[in-house]
Amino acid sequence: MKQPNEIIIDALELSNWDREFVHLLQKGGVTCVHACCGLWENARETLHNIGQWHRFFQENDDLIMQVFQGSDILKAKQEGKIGVILGTQNTSALEDELSFVSVFNQLGLKVMQLTYNNQNLIGSSCYEERDSGLSRYGKLVVQEMNRVGMVVDLSHVGEQTSLDAIAVSERPVAITHANPNWIYPTKRNKSPEVLRALKDNGGVLGLCAYPHLLNGKDTTLEEFCSMIIRTVDFMGIDQVGLGTDLTLNMSTDFLHWMRMGRWTHDVDYGAGSKENPSWPEWPSWFRTPKDFPNIAKGLMEQGMTGEDVSKVMGGNWLRFFTEGFKDKKEAEKCAYPM
Repeated sequence: MKQPNEIIIDALELSNWDREFVHLLQKGGVTCVHACCGLWENARETLHNIGQWHRFFQENDDLIMQVFQGSDILKAKQEGKIGVILGTQNTSALEDELSFVSVFNQLGLKVMQLTYNNQNLIGSSCYEERDSGLSRYGKLVVQEMNRVGMVVDLSHVGEQTSLDAIAVSERPVAITHANPNWIYPTKRNKSPEVLRALKDNGGVLGLCAYPHLLNGKDTTLEEFCSMIIRTVDFMGIDQVGLGTDLTLNMSTDFLHWMRMGRWTHDVDYGAGSKENPSWPEWPSWFRTPKDFPNIAKGLMEQGMTGEDVSKVMGGNWLRFFTEGFKDKKEAEKCAYPM
């Protein structure tokens, strides 16, 4: 049986990138990945991370290329390379400078999550006891992201802040890596209200294979594909993709830093001990990027058509990113005058 996986796009991975990892992506037929290059970092630290990525692109230009616009994804496919979209899972890089949106956009930071796991200047995370909604500064940030062609990501964002951001945004937004909370109840997964608003906004949801957002390592491929089909029934076939949140070859020290940030010490992420967090064990059907074809095969075995499988595996994200990222030259014209 032919697997309709010509375009595979993963809307979020937080893995340790090296040439071996890129080869695993190639074995899985992956076309493009949104790679996280910032969590808690300020502007200076984020610039450092982007600089490291630029060096990685230069040293591995036979395998990968940076994506600035949707057409770059197809160009990468044609050249046999992996397209990489840089993004952050927080807006801490902006600090309190609205103009930094344009600056980071021109450096190729094309996706920015409004909040990570803590309250920030923009709004609330999904772990806050009280979500006060999108701040005045947050509204300006969303509007500026719309203007320059940077995608608004709501994956870790709180309920009210998410609803506010969708209402303010004049362009479709994304939830790059989360699941419906009526299927897998966690604070990180999304309510029917948020996903209905996302649907009405024209946004795309990336369904997530991270074990803590499912039933752990024992989640079967059949269960995961069933979730995809149920979500398609709710959202529509054109608004569902994948965002695995794969965390391959990451250290435990990084996990502590990722969980705790600069000050968090008592948040229960529903993932074991708060004092000694550990990376989860992944289900047998998805442990490295070379396992992406398993998902396509599983969807087809549950009766999804080849055309629809192609949309979920990457076609929907290709359309969304092509429409969401302005042409690089057009984005440069949007820069603030000196």
